[in-house]
Amino acid sequence: MEDITLRVARREDSARLMELIRELAAYEKAAEQVTVSQEHFEEAGFGPNPVWKAFVASTVINGREVIHGFALYYTRYSTWKGCRMYLEDIIVTEEWRGKGIGKLLFDQLVIEAKEKQFSGIVFQVLEWNTPAINFYQKYTDKFDPEWINVSIELQ
Repeated sequence: MEDITLRVARREDSARLMELIRELAAYEKAAEQVTVSQEHFEEAGFGPNPVWKAFVASTVINGREVIHGFALYYTRYSTWKGCRMYLEDIIVTEEWRGKGIGKLLFDQLVIEAKEKQFSGIVFQVLEWNTPAINFYQKYTDKFDPEWINVSIELQ
C-alpha cells in the first residue's frame, strides 16, 4: 500500500475537493443537487470567516501529491450536549476505497473532536448505503431512526 498522508485542507485543494464532492453526488444518484459554486465553497472554507474544516488524505504519485479522499466537518451546537462535531462528508474516490483511507480520516476526526473537547460526533448516512453503514458500525451501534430530516431551500 502507498504511503498515505493526512493533513488539513488548504485553499489550493478546493478544486480537487469539488471533484470528489461531484463524484460522491454521482454515486448517490444526485449529481444535479450539487449547486455550490467553486468560489462559495472556497470562501466558506478559507475566507475571513471559515465555517468548515477538512482533512485530506493523499499520496505522492510521480512526484505530485494526489488527494484521494477528505473528511469535512463543522462545529454544531446542541442545547442538550454542547459543542459537537458535525461530519458533513467523508469521501474517498472509488479506486482508493478499501485501502484504509476512510479509517484514517475518521480516526483523525475523533482525535480532532477530543482535542477540541467536543461532546461527540454526529452525521447522517443514507439508509441504502450499506458499505457506509458497515463502516460506521465499527465505531458505534447508535443509529437513530426516530428523527426526520427537514430542509428548507432558500434559493
